[in-house]
Amino acid sequence: MAAADSHAYHPDMAKNITQNQLTGEIGEAAVRLRFLKIGFQFDVRSRLEAGIDAIAEVMLQGRPLAHMIAVQVKATKTGQHAGEDATGFHYLLRTEDLDYWRGSNLPVIIVLYREADDSFYWKEVPIGDAPAERRLNFSKKDDVLDESCVDRLAALTVPKAGFGYYVPPLGGGEEGLVNILPIALPKEVFVSTTPHSHAQAVAILLEDDEPARFDWVIKGSAFWSFHDPRKTVCRKIVDLDQVEAIDVEHLAYHEDEDERNTFAHLLRKTLQHQVRGELSWNKDRKLFYFRARAENTTRVFKYPSAKKNTEADVVNVARNKTDKERVEFVRHHAFVPRFESFFAEWFLVVEPTYFFTTNGFTPHTYPDALLSGKKRLDNSSALRGQVIMWHRFLASLEPKQDLFAAASEELRISFGEPPAIALPTRVPEDAWGSQRKTDDEDDDEDLLNWA
Repeated sequence: MAAADSHAYHPDMAKNITQNQLTGEIGEAAVRLRFLKIGFQFDVRSRLEAGIDAIAEVMLQGRPLAHMIAVQVKATKTGQHAGEDATGFHYLLRTEDLDYWRGSNLPVIIVLYREADDSFYWKEVPIGDAPAERRLNFSKKDDVLDESCVDRLAALTVPKAGFGYYVPPLGGGEEGLVNILPIALPKEVFVSTTPHSHAQAVAILLEDDEPARFDWVIKGSAFWSFHDPRKTVCRKIVDLDQVEAIDVEHLAYHEDEDERNTFAHLLRKTLQHQVRGELSWNKDRKLFYFRARAENTTRVFKYPSAKKNTEADVVNVARNKTDKERVEFVRHHAFVPRFESFFAEWFLVVEPTYFFTTNGFTPHTYPDALLSGKKRLDNSSALRGQVIMWHRFLASLEPKQDLFAAASEELRISFGEPPAIALPTRVPEDAWGSQRKTDDEDDDEDLLNWA
């Protein structure tokens, strides 16, 4: 009898494809079909992918737009998502995935597919300079991957950086507001030489008996300011015989980009001086925020809006839901300023945001989750209102014209109305996320749930 063939087939030696692998392949195929049905292209990457399964491309009536979205698919056969109930659930991102995605030059979304009920949910992943948050909260109403989310997905590919971004119109959709304010500049800039560095100049002013002022810049040995240093405490940090006034346009529109950058810095320092009684500057987050008047106390700013007089709680105290004496955090209206010049004019780009403290004065230790949660609640109406509010506030700081005012009233930079543009079509509200209308108190209660 012949010996048994040592290479004969044995069932135990066969290669097996695991159930998880099958589920993953089914999930990718199902998500690809879903994207195709809503009118997007969907190209699956190779097996060498490290955290992005596919690239979705936005199409307009079958025409590819070269607007791309990176997609990571997470598929499961059965079972519940974490914290799942009738309204939603949450998903915890892996730290290594989040670190990988944050370097992406494309918007990144995660799609959760469950084979048992053929459900698809999606969420944008915070990348770039966005606050790092591992926990994503999904709404079963708002975050379904179907035809209703096309505008929101497409909106992810529109950059909100540069000179300004469009704040979508309300109601009829005929007019949009741009978050830039034209700047009216003083006619002159005072320049001089100085023997001091910036740090040395600051120390000299702080040690002096006169009130210090810092609406100036020092670059190398050059001193720039919109105010005449010979008439203020700054005479102690400049060479007085070298002070001269020059036309502002010479520096504002200089050919050298470094000179224009220095001028932009001077604008920011001047604005900081003008608002010093009302706003604080946070150098870490590079933003202005409303000062609290007292510890754990709400502050209201009243101003004329687009149609009527209104008011905003620009400092809002969030208290514990069960223990009303306990303050969880204080939320301040804030904005990130950016000064840009184009078309022979300077503008202040206003990026509305929020700043969080523990009592109105001490910065909050963990503000990122609070900020991310609050911004998720903001819709186009909130953004539009904040741009208008900041313009009204900045305009309110201008010195009033008075025939009996002192002749020495210092010149200030002032701001024009944010420009409005006519839009051919209405920007859908759902492109800005949730349409739920809330007031600040409701928002802060939701933040307490997320924090």
